[in-house]
Amino acid sequence: MADPDIRPVIDVVARAADHALELWAGGATQVRQWEKEPGQPVCEADIAVDLMLREELGRIAPDAAWLSEESDDDGARHRAERLWVVDPIDGTRDYLAGRPGWAVSVALVEQGLPVLAILAAPARNELWTACVGQGARRNGKRLQVGMRATLPGARVPAEVLPQADADLVMVPKPNSIALRMAMVAADEADLVATIRWGNEWDIAAAALIAQEAGAMVTDALGQPLLFNRPDPVAFGVLCCAPGIHAAAVARLSDRARRILGKPRRR
Repeated sequence: MADPDIRPVIDVVARAADHALELWAGGATQVRQWEKEPGQPVCEADIAVDLMLREELGRIAPDAAWLSEESDDDGARHRAERLWVVDPIDGTRDYLAGRPGWAVSVALVEQGLPVLAILAAPARNELWTACVGQGARRNGKRLQVGMRATLPGARVPAEVLPQADADLVMVPKPNSIALRMAMVAADEADLVATIRWGNEWDIAAAALIAQEAGAMVTDALGQPLLFNRPDPVAFGVLCCAPGIHAAAVARLSDRARRILGKPRRR
């Protein structure tokens, strides 16, 4: 099956992101919001963008299945060779707080790997794109990851760092994990790392954008990421300049294994 032309996909995602921006510009008090579970906010913009994307992306690639944070997973994707992996608003906390660190994240995954990715952050005037083997771009400009070779001094999007990581350098942190990974692609950060279970829709698009810019993107233990798993989660993400990947895995490994030794919280 041929992949769809990225241009109509960009058009769909950009229009969906503009709709989210229109709602956002009205202020958080104008957007109805609630919690799916304690500590997991969702709002009407999440749902509206999800419905819009599902309908319009379905016209572009009707054979592709669907996996989204805001849609029920009916299991049909398990039989599909490719699927859309979508987070209609990644960074909902920033969205609801009136901060610009949110984005609409869309990836097309084929046989477990992203082949096309769009990350639209209209409040930041940013449109990130990537196709496998064709590089990554922000607002049309080609991206290249930084060449940092030592972990101490690496730039990390963060608001606070543990004492064990005091040798790292904090840079501004958007709530969206996808945007933080994209910062690595743009050489605005050197390292993004999590050591918790996370969902595929949070990272699928950003993983391809970062990889196409030359970054290393793995799970927290340094293993390759695969998508469209029966349970669509991965243990952590490590996105960084290739020269510090081994050192980052070594630093995180003990912490990661301690967490893996505990029962997984759902």
